[in-house]
Amino acid sequence: MNSFENNSTEYDNFEFNNYKSLVSAEIELIQRVFEIRQNFLNSSDSEHLAEPILERISKIKSEKLIFEQKFNLID
Repeated sequence: MNSFENNSTEYDNFEFNNYKSLVSAEIELIQRVFEIRQNFLNSSDSEHLAEPILERISKIKSEKLIFEQKFNLID
């Protein structure tokens, strides 16, 4: 394996690790939103607290899509 191929493989591994981190963060944030909604049932605070988290989840989904396209993880 030449230096270019080695660097390319390392970069792909780096990007795939970033993708895995995004997936983990998304799962954790979804869990947090669930917990907030459970703990603040029937309260206007529920959505107020969850809104910034939901916005971050949306950004993560966009970031993930780029990796999913690059690694052919979507149909």
